[in-house]
Amino acid sequence: MRHFTSRRSSGFTLVELMITVAIVGILGALAYPSYLESVRKGRRAEARAALLNLLQQQERHLTQNNTYLAFAKGATATPFRTHSASSGVLGDSSHVLGARECQAVGGETPDVRDCIEVFAEPRTTAMADPVAAVIAVDSLGRRRCNGSSTALKPCWP
Repeated sequence: MRHFTSRRSSGFTLVELMITVAIVGILGALAYPSYLESVRKGRRAEARAALLNLLQQQERHLTQNNTYLAFAKGATATPFRTHSASSGVLGDSSHVLGARECQAVGGETPDVRDCIEVFAEPRTTAMADPVAAVIAVDSLGRRRCNGSSTALKPCWP
């Protein structure tokens, strides 16, 4: 009498593998946008901290020189740090900083001795934030946020 034993294959069938790949793809499609928004929020927070630090340095400059110092974004010939990386390396920063005269107040444009606006722009287009393209604050305490959102909340929560 001959007995036939059934052979069990070890491994996955093609259907099981395709179901697994589909589940991983769906989870990835749901998680990736949340991840990107989290990275953007982190970059905005880094830019806000750098702006407030730069504004404090500008106030110190005002007390010593009786004027604020305007400069182009990312300028290196200033006594200020012009990028927002915590490591101190420009390549690590997501934003570069600049300072310019304030916008008009009550129909008059203030002099650089009276008011300065510091701003942060993304260092590269790859780091661009569509909601908060430029984050700014001036020495009068006015905050701005340029991008697809006109509200301050994305930039200044």
